[in-house]
Amino acid sequence: MLQGGYASVLQSRSRDDFRDEVVRFTQQLGFSTVSAMVVIDHTLRTSEFVVIDNTPAEFIEAFNDPMAGRRDPVQQHCKRSSVPIIWDRQTYVDSGTGELWEQQAEFGYRTGVALALHLPDGRHFQLAVDREQALPSGSTDLQRLVADLQLFAVCAVDTAMRVLVPEPLRPERPALTPRELEALRWTMEGKTAWELGRILGITERTAVLHLGNAMRKLGCSNKHQAVLKALRLGLIL
Repeated sequence: MLQGGYASVLQSRSRDDFRDEVVRFTQQLGFSTVSAMVVIDHTLRTSEFVVIDNTPAEFIEAFNDPMAGRRDPVQQHCKRSSVPIIWDRQTYVDSGTGELWEQQAEFGYRTGVALALHLPDGRHFQLAVDREQALPSGSTDLQRLVADLQLFAVCAVDTAMRVLVPEPLRPERPALTPRELEALRWTMEGKTAWELGRILGITERTAVLHLGNAMRKLGCSNKHQAVLKALRLGLIL
């Protein structure tokens, strides 16, 4: 149903699995470093941060410096907007923080793309990829690269919430019945409601009912969206 890294990240069962899939996809996209971060707002002034990354050991202290983060134009953009930011040295110079770029450039952080997904209930997911060489100069190639990253982020966000967030703080997962889950699994395999009925030994009408119930519980408008969301939530594999 989904290609390569998109499907793989949905199936991550642990923090280490998730990190491996994020790093693998990032490197396939042509970037050397990545950070994926979940932010949980507890109050207006208190937030919890959970990060996975492959930051070079020599740069970790500076990378995690909260004072630098408050001045970093990429971080500040992601706090305010869901629009991806494509950044380079000029981004930092224009914001008066050129020295931050000079510091990180020594470790290969010369250009990159970052985006944030701002979710209900004070949840946020940020994905940032970085590299030393310049990004594609052609607008079509650059747009495709950003689109690939956005699609990956959409696939990764629920997995991040499932494997990175402490269990008491995880969003409640919809309670689907075994039949509803079976209906989604076979739909993922491309089966129609009629075929689903034959496989499960039920009528086509009952199969449609199970799919409809699953769609309603997952808040989706069609069965394909429901399958994707169930994958993202780890309800089906």
